[in-house]
Amino acid sequence: MTAPTPPALPFRDPHLPFAKRVDDLMSRLTLDERTAFLHQFAPAVERLGIAAFRTGQEALHGVAWMGPATVFPQAVGLGATWNDDLVRRVGEAVSKEVRAMRARDERVGLNVWAPTVNLLRHPLWGRGEEGYSEDPKLTSAIATAYTRGLRGEHPTYWRTAPVLKHWLAHNNETDRDTCSSSVRPRVLNEYDLRAFRETVEAGSVAGVMPAYNLVNGRPNHVSPYLESHLRAWTEDDLLVCSDAGAPSNLVDSEHYFDTHEEATAAALRAGVDSFTDHGTDSSKIVARVRGALDEGLLTEADVDAAVRRQLSVRFRLGEFDPEHDPHSDTTAFDTPEHRALAREAAEQAVVLLKNDGVLPLAEGTRVAVVGLLADECKLDWYSGTLIHRSTPLEGLYERFGAEQVSFAEGVDRVRLRTSAGTFLHVPPSDDSADEARGAEGALDPALLAGRTDLPPLTTDADGTELALVDWGDGVLTLRAPDGRYLSVAEDGRLRASADQPGGWVVQETFRLEPHGNGHLLRHLGTGRHVQVAADVVKVAAPDALAGDETPEVFELVVTERGEDAVTRAAAAADVVVVVAGNDPHINGRETEDRTTLRLPAHQERLLRAARAANPATVLALVSAYPYAVDAEVLPAVLWTAHGGQAAGTALARVLAGDVSPAGRLPQTWYADDADLPDLLDYDVIGSRQTYLYFEGTPLFPFGHGLSYASFAYADLAARAGDGKVSVSFTVTNTGSVTADEVAQLYVRAENPSVPRPRRELLAHRRLTLPPGATAEVSFELPLSALAFWDVAHDRWRLEPGPYALLVGASSEDVRLTATVSPDGEPAAPRPVRERGLEAAGFDEQSGTEIVDRTKAVGDAVTPVAGRAGELLFRDCDFGTGVTGVTVTVAGGEGTVEIALDGGPAAVLPRPAPGSEPYDYTELDAPLIAEGVHDLRIRLRGALRLAHVGFSG
Repeated sequence: MTAPTPPALPFRDPHLPFAKRVDDLMSRLTLDERTAFLHQFAPAVERLGIAAFRTGQEALHGVAWMGPATVFPQAVGLGATWNDDLVRRVGEAVSKEVRAMRARDERVGLNVWAPTVNLLRHPLWGRGEEGYSEDPKLTSAIATAYTRGLRGEHPTYWRTAPVLKHWLAHNNETDRDTCSSSVRPRVLNEYDLRAFRETVEAGSVAGVMPAYNLVNGRPNHVSPYLESHLRAWTEDDLLVCSDAGAPSNLVDSEHYFDTHEEATAAALRAGVDSFTDHGTDSSKIVARVRGALDEGLLTEADVDAAVRRQLSVRFRLGEFDPEHDPHSDTTAFDTPEHRALAREAAEQAVVLLKNDGVLPLAEGTRVAVVGLLADECKLDWYSGTLIHRSTPLEGLYERFGAEQVSFAEGVDRVRLRTSAGTFLHVPPSDDSADEARGAEGALDPALLAGRTDLPPLTTDADGTELALVDWGDGVLTLRAPDGRYLSVAEDGRLRASADQPGGWVVQETFRLEPHGNGHLLRHLGTGRHVQVAADVVKVAAPDALAGDETPEVFELVVTERGEDAVTRAAAAADVVVVVAGNDPHINGRETEDRTTLRLPAHQERLLRAARAANPATVLALVSAYPYAVDAEVLPAVLWTAHGGQAAGTALARVLAGDVSPAGRLPQTWYADDADLPDLLDYDVIGSRQTYLYFEGTPLFPFGHGLSYASFAYADLAARAGDGKVSVSFTVTNTGSVTADEVAQLYVRAENPSVPRPRRELLAHRRLTLPPGATAEVSFELPLSALAFWDVAHDRWRLEPGPYALLVGASSEDVRLTATVSPDGEPAAPRPVRERGLEAAGFDEQSGTEIVDRTKAVGDAVTPVAGRAGELLFRDCDFGTGVTGVTVTVAGGEGTVEIALDGGPAAVLPRPAPGSEPYDYTELDAPLIAEGVHDLRIRLRGALRLAHVGFSG
């Protein structure tokens, strides 16, 4: 028998552990080759037979940006299912399509940048559609399920390598690359880190992507938390991929470092392994790394640590073992199973917010479906190209028959008259949008938006009637009768050339600006006004001087108001379904936060018209975000995120009662903008944010969602001991239809020593129950789930009970309660005589923000510009006594005052004016104290306080 031929090189030997194979490959790569691997587009090493590798393949709710693929509901919609198993199956389907598409197109990468686990802290965040929930427990559960699906179940080889986005405390698009999130230690540990930690600890995450913003004054791309927290949670090699352009931002927009060599070195040392910068051009990053090496800012060991982590992921993906990789021949793409799963996910994401009995719709009901989204299947920036699509109108046609369903979109029909008396005219085209669709019906947006081969707009005596929609804040779209949107291409001319608004810079939005007796029409994509000259309709040239090219003054001639069409349709129907919501590319998206919770005025007009014509009006919100709507005047309200390819079918089946709705809100729906904190206030505890701390009355609470069935909860049993909390109860379907229920378990500390959540989700389970059926639900959790971050001792602490365990159908619909009283560690005063005080470890604050102590590590506190700041430290133990205090400060002139129990105690001398931000000095003053006292520190001026020590 002939012995098998051994592999030519050890790194090719599948019988060796990955770590040894990585060692061998590293020893064979030159420094130049290793350095080249640090860019997103790592080149091939032909002499070793190593292929090129790219980090980054968007796969948030389907394979994105690579053409036709199965499109699942938006991430926030997947969060609304509260169904871990469903989301795992979605992740599995997505990863199989990644593999199948990779076999056809090598541009498709296996390192997938998904999911987004940023918490939906603030409902005006423009990227809320990308997250799962405002709650860290629900977010981590859904994210863990999705990453498990993406990873696959093989013990050795991963189907894809998921990277979590965006580390850390990132919830605003406004100034996103220059603003700093001030995150106190309790919020950091109990809230922002928790969603990442539990998902990483589950073992199916390949890495993370830092966010654009700064946290406590330090850019996330040089965050010490990457090493001190993230990589401490797992023994696996985690790959840290920068966000696009963020390495350059460290110098160019944030001005955190003086040179790109310094910035690149700092990011690499902090733990960034792959630099996504300058597109496919790796030369700049490579030059910066080599420059940093030459200047002594980096060592080869720093480079090797990053490359080693990259190679670890590549080995896990089976790149070097194609004959052993169980996923290499995956062909599952747009299968019947994937199509059915997309519909199932869309159905499970529908949340019934209110129902006074009008739903489900009875057979034979005449339905008017109206609204700007009634015949739309919207995609977002991270969607794939649709192969299949269904709109609410199409779904209702299919379910009830076209003869039972009427339709009115509700757009305003307008003509735009020029100052010469002519009208804008859309010329006919032989090349319609339908001809840009492929054989499978998939629309390729690249063939439409930005085209210059279609005829541009002209003017004539009659003009073309355009559909005008105001999406809020005066942002308009204009659509030709054939369904194409007016857009502006690179030549500056207006054409009806886009199937939908979209793109990184949307070229299909406009604003009408009052001017004299008419309006100027500003194109928002270029920021320039529309002009008409010699029958050419275009935007002003980018370099045109003021007055060189005169904007056209248009008269807006309304030929039909949208509410008139809605009124006619509503009056002739038994039930009206108003489909309202957002376009994911307009007024709330990546790079743009929302300004209000209210629906756009155009859509509120349509809703009022429908209700006035027919009181049996159902509002179906299809949106990426919560809205503040007047629900009390409506008999029924539903919400679903944009549901992907099966959105319309799913909504119709829920409306008809074929499926009982069981989605649950993954975030609080507030009643008014006045209920919201400032978008940039990240202190969820101090400003009472999210369901955890909000003390007002929400429009709809976290976890809320109704059903066509009813459920009874009973037989609650709970105990705490042996390091765990055990809870069990029963749920019975007391209704007449098979339906899902989402059982939710919350906890509340009854006598906390510090502010704790009003209630906090511990566990959840989605159940399917036939009429009359009963299921027993049980949860077992570690006692550590009841702990909080004790800033007095800088660690987690479980307080002794009692704790109320709350079981029910939402955070406010509590059906059963029990109390457990586990043993814990009583509160102890701060040992300030021995340890002093870290400035950022306060119990309460006003008028301050946390900033970086140094560019590498640590926190300090500074007053908010123009304000006096105050820090409160409770129960400070000075022991047998102290006689002096020393403060460590930097950054400029100001004062530090220290008071015990509210009275004056010590005023520290002013530091020297003009100090550098990181040039710390110690200031001393006498302070007589013994025993336990509350301590207040008042800060004034432009200084940074890092530490307070005591002597004597």
